Amino acid sequence: MILDRFRLDDQVAVITGGGRGLGAAIALAFAEAGADVVIASRTRSQLDEVAEGVRAIGRRAHVVAADLANPEVTAELAGQTVEAFGRLDIVVNNVGGTMPNMLLTTSTKDLKDAFTFNVATAHALTVAAVPLMLEHSGGGSIINITSTMGRLAGRGFAAYGTAKAALAHYTRLTALDLCPRIRVNAIARGRSSPPHWTWWPPTTNCARRWNGPHRCAGSAIPSTSPPPQCIWPRPRAAS
Repeated sequence: MILDRFRLDDQVAVITGGGRGLGAAIALAFAEAGADVVIASRTRSQLDEVAEGVRAIGRRAHVVAADLANPEVTAELAGQTVEAFGRLDIVVNNVGGTMPNMLLTTSTKDLKDAFTFNVATAHALTVAAVPLMLEHSGGGSIINITSTMGRLAGRGFAAYGTAKAALAHYTRLTALDLCPRIRVNAIARGRSSPPHWTWWPPTTNCARRWNGPHRCAGSAIPSTSPPPQCIWPRPRAAS
């Protein structure tokens, strides 16, 4: 069956920012596809709730409560995943984000922080994870969560949009550096519906709806399973 080729049975994934939103939705989607997951974020209670959902599906979950704004802390997740489940197959660099700010009040520190949180953390985990992925014959898959704001324009997003554009191109470069045994792809998510964005109504987009986490999570499955080995890496727009 063609859908069986998209199964992730007994693979192990680590997902940053896995306590809520898109990270949580991807963790549950991977569990439904047969994977065990390590989820990490700052808030333990959120992680425990997602882990409970994963276990209810019949898969294993391990939670790591940590401040992932620190690239060194994020890099440690690779070893913690192997310690918990014995292998590492999939990395989802989902943690990131920067609050909108007008250009003339965006400091150089704001830019540096945006690049650290959105790009440096992904690089740190990628570099730590790849040698562990190569320890088994299947290689591995890396997904970087970028944003449509990395290739569109919008007021107030100079720091965030520039950092996400950098992450998108980082994806292309690392895909070439790590092929063929490591596949690297990106998901360029659109506007989502976090609670603090109530000032930005969904009527501002053509679909007249929010781009919910579960809509985006489905894009992660084909990015990690074997069929995309023949696809040239480029960001997937999730809507």
